[in-house]
Parts: sequence; structure tokens; C-alpha cells
Amino acid sequence: MPNADIRVLRHELTKEVPEFSNGCFFNIKDAISFAPLLAVIASPAPFHIATAQALARAGIHLFIEKPLSSSLSGVAELINICHTKNLILLTGYNLRFLPSLQRYRALLKDRVVGNILSVRCEIGQNLLSWRPDIDYRKSVSARHDMGGGVLLELSHELDYLRWIFGEVNWVKATLSRQSNLEIDVEDSVYLTLGFAATSVGRQLIASVNLDFIRHDATRTCVAIGENGTIRWNGLTGVVEIYEAGSENWRELFSSSYQRDDAYVSEWKELLGCIKNCKKPMVTGEDGLKVLQIIEAARSSARLGGQIFEVGSCS
Repeated sequence: MPNADIRVLRHELTKEVPEFSNGCFFNIKDAISFAPLLAVIASPAPFHIATAQALARAGIHLFIEKPLSSSLSGVAELINICHTKNLILLTGYNLRFLPSLQRYRALLKDRVVGNILSVRCEIGQNLLSWRPDIDYRKSVSARHDMGGGVLLELSHELDYLRWIFGEVNWVKATLSRQSNLEIDVEDSVYLTLGFAATSVGRQLIASVNLDFIRHDATRTCVAIGENGTIRWNGLTGVVEIYEAGSENWRELFSSSYQRDDAYVSEWKELLGCIKNCKKPMVTGEDGLKVLQIIEAARSSARLGGQIFEVGSCS
């Protein structure tokens, strides 16, 4: 949108104008009076919903960075407002726009390894190297009051797992601080997810490990099937298969697509949905479903890792 007039809503007075913007507002009333077509909510997660509800009531389309919020409070109301006013609400889970993950999903739908029997998902990167240009202790990731912690910050994995494998019925969880990082949130999360039963009566189980501690940055999803195993590497963009009776992995797909390209695709999706009144790939309901899994995980952890049904906290 080369002719767009871009303004930034800031929480404190400043004369500094962010790059690529045309100016700033310092209260929500002035931002609404500007009558924007679209608002991007990229503040810390605990502050998303109040701002988003005010903008939605004024008839403004929304792009809300993940996670949709830090809790369930007010989320369903926001979604209802958007439906009532026929507004687009896109939740910023940009991994869905990666060609490698899209191909991985398509291959699984095509049953290249038959029925899926088990899933193992892992992501980890040391918080010290994640954003080396800032003091990690002051980052959103490290602070409870800003909606930090592994479970919220790395919730991309929860979104794409339900996108690929279906709805999650229950969660078993352990949340912990394993490192000496100076943070007041969990740095490690261990989840077991039970998905909705398949048409043949099986319930798929996934193990999910999320952390801020490992130095060898990792993002993988492995699906073990009746006829082999298929693996996605989110850092390299490679999808591989290990077929029954084989002795080696075989590459099925490789993409040189860069991370920023996924953001560009996400924006094209958003603007196209607004223009054509089309449902986005990642809806507000998708963001809500992820938060319900997170709340179930928190409840499970408080109960010592007991199974907790998703949606029981709604």
C-alpha cells in the first residue's frame, strides 16, 4: 500500500516518529478519530484486548500479533464484535505462511506415511541469543507482566499443530524454570496433547517441548506413521521422509523462502481478505483456540501434570 498513511499509537509522549510512519497518536480516542481502515495490535499481549475492542467497536479491521492475548478474558467478546461489524480479524501466526510447513501439511493430508500414530514437536533457542541487541531481562519474553514465558511466546507450535492434526481435546503439562536466566517466567515447557479421535477411533498423541535455554536453535515437527516418518525442519525449510524398509532420509521439499517472506505473505493475505470480504487463514477463533490450550496447560501444571480438558477454563 504505497499511498498508505501510517500512524502509531504510543503509550507515552515523545517527539520521535518511528521509521516508515507519518506520525503518532498518544490516546485511543485520537487514533479512532483518524478513522483507519486497519489497525495492527503489536503491543505486549496483556494489552491487546482492551485496545482491539475499542478499535473494533469503531469499525476498524484488525491484525493482532500472536498470542491474541495473555488470557481468555475479553477474547470471545472481541471476536463477537468483529463478527457483528463484519470485520476481518487476523491473528499473527505467520508460520502457516511458510511454504515448507504448507507442503508438510499437504503431504500429511495425502497420507504419504499412512495413518499418523505419533507426533513429536520441538522448538528451542537460548534467550541470550534470541535478541542479542537488547537486554534480555527487559524483553517481553522474560517478563510475566508483559505476557512473557515460553508457553505464550512460542505458541506458534500450538497453532500449527491444531492446523495440521485437528483440535486438541486435552493437555498434560509441566512448566518450569530450569536455567539461571534472570526471568520471572517459565523457560521450559513439556506438553502432551491429546487430539480429537479419528474416524477409526484412534486418538493421536503429540509430545511438545518448548524452551528458552538450548544453544542449538531448533524447530522441528516429526510425524510417525504406519509406513514411515515425515519430518519438517522450520529453520532450514526442508521436509524429509524415512520410508519403511529404507536406510536413509529422503528429501521431499526444500524452500529457500526467508522468514520475512512469510510476513509479506501474511500481509497480502490480510489486505486481500479486507478487499474481498474473505475469511483469513488465521482467524480470531484460531487465536482463541490456542489460548484455550494454553489455559488448559497452565491448569494441568498447577495440578501436578494431570490431564486437563481444553475449554474447561472458558
